[in-house]
Amino acid sequence: MSKEKIIRNLSRQKIVDEAIRLADKDGLKKLSMRKLADSLSVEAMSLYHHIDNKDDLIAEMVDSVAPSIPPLAECQDWKDAIRRRADTMRAVLLAHPWAAHEFVAGFNVKPQMLKYVDTTIGYLVEAGFTYKMADYAWHTIDSYIYGFNLQVQNFPLEPDEYIPAAKQFLPMIPKDTHPYMHGMSLSIINRKHDGIQDFHFGLELILESLDRLITKESKEKI
Repeated sequence: MSKEKIIRNLSRQKIVDEAIRLADKDGLKKLSMRKLADSLSVEAMSLYHHIDNKDDLIAEMVDSVAPSIPPLAECQDWKDAIRRRADTMRAVLLAHPWAAHEFVAGFNVKPQMLKYVDTTIGYLVEAGFTYKMADYAWHTIDSYIYGFNLQVQNFPLEPDEYIPAAKQFLPMIPKDTHPYMHGMSLSIINRKHDGIQDFHFGLELILESLDRLITKESKEKI
C-alpha cells in the first residue's frame, strides 16, 4: 500500500488504537507523536489533521479504554454493581498498565469517561448516600483498586517464586527477633498460605463498611 493511500485511510480512531497498542507494549512515557507516525507509516504532521496534540491523544486513549459498566438496574444491588465495576476496571488496568495514572491525573470530559463517572456516582446515590458521602466512597474504592493494581504490577516476585524466596529470607528474620514475619514465611513454606493477595478480600471490607454507614445514616433519619 502506498504512503498516499495510507494517509487517506488514516483516521482519529486508527491513530488512537495504534497509540494504545504502543503504550501497552512500551509504556506511555516512550510514546511520541513521531514514533506513532513511524508505526503508522506516515509523516508526523499527518497525525495533526486528526489529533490536536499529545494531550488530546492521551485523552482519547483513556476514553477508548474506559470501562463500560452496566446501569444499576442490571445489577442485583449497589454492592453487586460496585463489584462488577471494580472487576471491570481491574481488567482494564491489567491490560493497559499505563492507564491508571491517566484515570486520576486530570479532567477527562470525553463521552465514555463521563458516562463511566456518572454511572458510578449513580450507584452510590441510588443506594442512599448523600452526594458528599458518595464522593468519599467512590474515591475510597478507587484508591483501593489503583493501589492494589500498583502493588501487583510492581511486586518483585512471581507466585511460583514465593516459596524459594521465603526459604531464602527466613534466616534474615529469625523467630526471636521477628516472630511474626518468621511465622508468615513459614506458613508460605509449609503451603498453609500461598502468599497471593485476594483483591476481593479488601473490596468486601470496604463495601461492608459502607453498607453499615448507610444503615447508620438511615436510622439517624428516623
